[in-house]
Formats: sequence, structure tokens, C-alpha cells
Amino acid sequence: MKQRIMYTALFTIMALLLVSCGYKPSSHLVKHVFSENIYVEVLVDRAEPENASFVKDEINRLIYTRFKGRVTSKEKAQSQIRISYAGSSFLPLAYENGYVTRYRANIRVHFNMLTKEGKFKKTISSMVEADIQASSLTSSALRTEAIRKGLAKALDEFLAYVSAKGMLKSER
Repeated sequence: MKQRIMYTALFTIMALLLVSCGYKPSSHLVKHVFSENIYVEVLVDRAEPENASFVKDEINRLIYTRFKGRVTSKEKAQSQIRISYAGSSFLPLAYENGYVTRYRANIRVHFNMLTKEGKFKKTISSMVEADIQASSLTSSALRTEAIRKGLAKALDEFLAYVSAKGMLKSER
């Protein structure tokens, strides 16, 4: 009998701890900032136009999976996200026999948002370190891959930024 009471008490305490921790998923917090229907516009960079489709696909995936929202036309949307890839720069980190063997890619992305609270602008810079090969074909592919990893990191940071804004709004 005492053992059953002890197990019941332990279970109750554990259940209270789990319920009272206050954790809220980012999709819950984002709803305080963005409405369910979101229009997404990605501006194409003339120097690297191939990254526009990657950014568009990734932000759409982010909206569906993390925001739990829908990407719609501009006419039907209550919220908007305008993304422009602001370019990249490469900084050599290591040399071997006079050639660069490792570099850091700095990626800049501008976000213009129309949310429930009004208009916001956010510029996010991300960094990715990568190795470089002697072959120019391989180096070009690695450069594109480094840019895409940097863009993905910038989008993840954008999600964190929006979640933090949503948490501030939910506390009001």
C-alpha cells in the first residue's frame, strides 16, 4: 500500500514538472507575429541567381513545417516576407604551398516583413567554414554548397528571431 502511494506521488510530481516547465514550440510563438497565410517574395541576386530558388524552397519549407502556416498569393496573405540575398564574401583561413585550402564564407540576407505588429526589417549574417579543392570544378561546387549552408543558417536564425518576437508578444 505504501509503495503504491509512493509511486502515485512520484508520478504526480513528474507530471507536474513536465507540464509546468513552460515550454512552447516555435510554431506556437510564431503565430503571435505572423498570420496563417503568408506571402513570400525572394529577390534574385544577379551575381548568383541559382540561390534564389534554394532560398524560396527553404523558406516555404520553414513556413509549412515550423510556422505551421500556408504560403499564399499576395492578395490572400495577411503577412508578407520579402527576402533578398545580399551577397557573400570569402576570407582565406589556411594556405598550403601558396594556395588557399580553407576559407570562411560570410553570407548576408535581408528580411523585410509585414506582420501583425507592422513592418520590420532584419539583416542576418551567417558564416560557414569550408575546405577548398585543387580542382576548379570541385571548388565551384564547394563554393555553392558553402553559400547554401550559410543561407540555411540565416533562415534558421530568422526562425529564432521571429520566435523570440513571438515570445515577447505572448508575455504582454
